[in-house]
Amino acid sequence: MLNLQTFKAAAVQAAPVFLDTNATVDKVCRLIEEAADNGAKLVAFPEVFISGYPYWSWVMNPIDGSPWFEKLCKSAIEVPGPEIQKIAQAAARHHINVVIGVNERNPNGIATLYNTLVTISDEGRILGRHRKLVPTWAEKLTWANGDASSLKVHQTSIGPLGALACGENTNTLARFALLAQGELVHIASYIALPVAPKDYDMAEAIRLRASAHCFEGKVFTIVSCSTVSEEIMDAMSATHPEAREILARPNSAFSGIIGPDGRVVGEPLVDKEGIVYGEIDLNRCIQPRQMHDITGHYNRFDIFDLQVNRRPLTAARFHGNGQEDEALNVFPESGESFGEREI
Repeated sequence: MLNLQTFKAAAVQAAPVFLDTNATVDKVCRLIEEAADNGAKLVAFPEVFISGYPYWSWVMNPIDGSPWFEKLCKSAIEVPGPEIQKIAQAAARHHINVVIGVNERNPNGIATLYNTLVTISDEGRILGRHRKLVPTWAEKLTWANGDASSLKVHQTSIGPLGALACGENTNTLARFALLAQGELVHIASYIALPVAPKDYDMAEAIRLRASAHCFEGKVFTIVSCSTVSEEIMDAMSATHPEAREILARPNSAFSGIIGPDGRVVGEPLVDKEGIVYGEIDLNRCIQPRQMHDITGHYNRFDIFDLQVNRRPLTAARFHGNGQEDEALNVFPESGESFGEREI
């Protein structure tokens, strides 16, 4: 018998403590507690919330921005690791599912970073990590490409849950790959991007992309976007005074919850910090699919054939009878394998 969940979801719109990993992790744990105390069973955090976005790549040339890249590498975390473990413990303590964006450092490459989303169950298990497939525009100066080894929908206490980071929510095939796995709840994590072209309304662009995914897939989307704090603007403008005017541009952040009809549930947040809440009834995902079920009857799979390569991308693959520690391939909290040992 089909038994779909009804629950409250929360979307955080806030800024991290810029490049301060421990302080940001503490902030995350406080926000998890706040969301849970308000009845949320799922809370989404922004893209690379731990512990900051490389705004310098947009307001400085690569030479001037290079010292900031070093700071980001030093503040980045490994997954799994003690920082994520602390957040997982908070998730278990408050019985809430968590999706959070982090700057993930390759354990074998001190300057190889990924824009990563980590999904944690309400029992504190790390269900998976998803590394952003293609860094957007100036982000290519910071992050390496991810792969599809973790382009997966996770079975959680609130339903089938998938997640994509920022511009990935414009990638039709990545979105379809999640829908084809039965996704009903989607997390779209973003950063406030006031450095876009002057005629570009970032807040509206975020809402539009979320609405498109919801309407096409008949799913709910929780959008969580960061904000640009005074701390960030002060840091960037210390050597580049023009940065403040650029980073203070309004209509750069949108957080909210979108229903399967593409409409906003409740009141969204634009630019200001806070937590958005919304009631999600997954039964609402059924009726619209009688008209358009793009992963079912409303498609032609004899014509279209999407193939997804889930092999992990690694610098080297080792074969034979060496003494390789197989535990390196597994998240200890979940037992989920990530394939070959990454070197």
